[in-house]
Amino acid sequence: MKIQSSVLVHLGFGKYVRSDQVTAIIPIEEDRGPGRRTFVQLQGQTNPIVASRAEDTIVRDLVQEPREVTQARQQQEILQDLLVDLANVNSTVRRISRDEGSLDLDLLERRIRQVLEN
Repeated sequence: MKIQSSVLVHLGFGKYVRSDQVTAIIPIEEDRGPGRRTFVQLQGQTNPIVASRAEDTIVRDLVQEPREVTQARQQQEILQDLLVDLANVNSTVRRISRDEGSLDLDLLERRIRQVLEN
């Protein structure tokens, strides 16, 4: 894999960095959630940038893998992001959404996992 120089890489929410300035990509494990997926360390900066995109998608853009991303792959990435967000929904909100809104988040989560496993 070769990092392309002077290519802008999208980090989400309007943040872009030059690919050749990135020195580290670290998945956020604590306090991870919407808008907080990955730390991106840049050359010459002491504090990392918080990216809203997952580390594997940032790495793919850094190394400029072919842009022949199919609709199925894009859908899979969306489903993976949705699973991360669903994991942060507490049991009270799940119960209310199921009982009052006819939206079973547990069932939705199981169905997404089934789709991603295939």
